[in-house]
Amino acid sequence: MDKRKLFDQQKEKRIQDLLEKASQTEILKEKYLIFNEVINEYQFYSFDKALHYIEQNLEIAENLKNNLYLNKTKLTLSLLLIDSGRYKESIDALNEIKRDSLPISLTNDYYIAYKEGYAGLSYNTYVKRSKAIYSELYTAYQDSLYSRLDPNSEESLRLQEKQFRDQRKLDEALKINSQRLKEVKMGFRGFSLITFERSLLYELKNDNKKQKEYLILSAISDIEASVKDNASIGTLAKIMFAEGDIDRAHQYVNFSFEDAEFYNSQLRYVNIANSLPMISKAYEERSEKQKAKLQDSLIFISVLAGFLLIAIYLVFKQVRKVSDARNKLKNANEKLKYFNEKLNASNEDLKRLYLELSESDKVKEHYIGTFLNLYSEYITKLDVYRKLVRKYVNTNQMKSLLELSKSKQFIDEELEIFNKNFDNSFLHIYPNFVKHVNELLKPEEQIILKENSKLNTELRILALIKLGINNSSRIAKILRYSVNTIYNYRASIKSASKDKTTFEEMIKNIQ
Repeated sequence: MDKRKLFDQQKEKRIQDLLEKASQTEILKEKYLIFNEVINEYQFYSFDKALHYIEQNLEIAENLKNNLYLNKTKLTLSLLLIDSGRYKESIDALNEIKRDSLPISLTNDYYIAYKEGYAGLSYNTYVKRSKAIYSELYTAYQDSLYSRLDPNSEESLRLQEKQFRDQRKLDEALKINSQRLKEVKMGFRGFSLITFERSLLYELKNDNKKQKEYLILSAISDIEASVKDNASIGTLAKIMFAEGDIDRAHQYVNFSFEDAEFYNSQLRYVNIANSLPMISKAYEERSEKQKAKLQDSLIFISVLAGFLLIAIYLVFKQVRKVSDARNKLKNANEKLKYFNEKLNASNEDLKRLYLELSESDKVKEHYIGTFLNLYSEYITKLDVYRKLVRKYVNTNQMKSLLELSKSKQFIDEELEIFNKNFDNSFLHIYPNFVKHVNELLKPEEQIILKENSKLNTELRILALIKLGINNSSRIAKILRYSVNTIYNYRASIKSASKDKTTFEEMIKNIQ
């Protein structure tokens, strides 16, 4: 589906080449033959343009006074009208053809056109009397055609398959369908049609899996062949809707509607009109529910953030009281204050990271639990640290207190805990992150971790980039490295990638 424009551009290029060729000749016969090729390209791609060039060929045939060309073009017009659901107009076009004037090469097409025209009229007519007449005419032309066809021809096999299908002899019908399928290739109208008819057989056998399989194959072939007059993807939309897959149903039915609108098919408009409003309404209702759920989640997160800010304020206020009471410990308390500011900054980054990840319903519960547990542990450790400071002050152990304030052990331990919590949370959200990163790296630069639950420094940097933290100074602040160190790590990992220019963008797109 994503490549639809590419296939359409290829078809438009073929058509433009043909039209350019036609513009370079003044010989009517050559122009007629080229326009035939143009009509074949437009037949299932654009009804209006196909009709335009059919009318051009009718005019050329009349100027040439060539009955063969004239009848052949009228047959082409009739089949185009049938394919677009304009059955009465197709019969009118056929009635202009004199049966006796047709050569043997066109007689089968003549019967096929009448058969398909009356089949469409019979199926879409609600007046019982008219329906009976059309059905009788359809049967007559079908019998006449069947007696004329080579038993191994495509049209003969198609008629046999339909008869078996109507009689519910599904195994026999599948055998004939398999025989037909061997003669066609993906990317052609014939393949699309035969696989669609095969899906009908599996629908009658109540084999939903096989039905969808051949509808998908038919839809792919239609897209590759730039067939806008298609039924497979619209049928898939109905199945997806019945199975509760609203997203795909909505995507498929819109895709089918765009094709029908492009082709100008009355028949497809009617089929899509029966399902488009229902699917669109279900899609919109589900979107509204998701929006309401997201709003509730944002309110909850905002309230939670308020409690967290109050907790931070109370901790900060307690630290200030200790500082005011013990001027002699000013240097130690300044370092403690500095540590708290760093901790607050880290918490702010974690909170920002949490808000960025909150859109994912699947990770909210896990992340909120981890976030609350981390804050609880920090408050508990600060309280222990405060009590230890008060103990040293009360016992006048200033030297021990200064040694405590100079030690980096506490910060190192907290940094290790921070990294562990970050690694666990991130890998819980993106369990295949390391695997996807390795797919972007050269084979000899693959990252092998000793512990599956732990990231190394390069992977933590990439993890923060994935979470939207792209600024090196912010990354350095979170991971407690210098900015130059972060630059060096990023340059090193980029040089190990398969594509330096898009590497970090690909990291952001990892799911």
